[in-house]
Amino acid sequence: MPELPEVETVCRGLNKATSELTFMGAEVLLPRTLAYPPVETIFTEGIKSQKIISWQRRGKYLLANLSYGWLCIHLRMTGQLLWLQQDSPLHKHTRIRFFFPDNQELRFIDTRTFGKVWFLPDNESPENIITGLQKLGYEPFSPDFSDSYLQSRLSKSRRSIKTILLDQSLVAGIGNIYADEALFQSNIHPLTFASDLTFSQISALRLGIIDVLEKAIASGGTSFSDFVQITGVNGNYGGIALVYGQKNQPCRICDTLIEKIKISGRASHFCPKCQRKLADS
Repeated sequence: MPELPEVETVCRGLNKATSELTFMGAEVLLPRTLAYPPVETIFTEGIKSQKIISWQRRGKYLLANLSYGWLCIHLRMTGQLLWLQQDSPLHKHTRIRFFFPDNQELRFIDTRTFGKVWFLPDNESPENIITGLQKLGYEPFSPDFSDSYLQSRLSKSRRSIKTILLDQSLVAGIGNIYADEALFQSNIHPLTFASDLTFSQISALRLGIIDVLEKAIASGGTSFSDFVQITGVNGNYGGIALVYGQKNQPCRICDTLIEKIKISGRASHFCPKCQRKLADS
């Protein structure tokens, strides 16, 4: 699933390509992609003639502020947004086509069909309709995402730190890849109970999260799976990931082989030497 850096990369690409452009229309090829409104004609008529003011990201959601409303997109597992010419060959997994002047088109492609799209009229706000937005925690780049905030949230939890980092109500946008990378950077074993972390570890983790995300955004995200930028270009962070996807490869810090385990059903990568559990220290 695209995580914060991938969604941010798409958001920036959309702003560059489509800001101040007006929808000429839309075509829904898979009706169940529509989360709201669920009626194709209402959706397409609502979008038509709307100008895109700007795109923004909230967690893993893409939100387009329109002249009279909002267009919201969640890519989920395999969703892609591609900026193309209308006469480009149609991908078999294209779910929605958005038409623009000068033969330009934005296509929502989604192999596994988990992605969702919302159009909200001017009298609705995204938070009122999209329940997932209501549950999101702070953005990791927000001043509210502080050491004291993290300590207050982690100090009473007996869940593993890897599990709790994936909880979008703690911090918005982090997924499996960047949780592993941030834990490695802060020398924390993924199975450590959140409540066992010291304040200095929590501070290191917060800084690690921010640093890893900034590096990933600068690299255009990670293309381990289906993610591509809106131009179809792969992200480059996968080539510099220190632990994620590196099972049995030597740690770049100590040469110990990277291990992979499952935590709460999710693959977790770590260095057993750099990220020793507290009991092993």
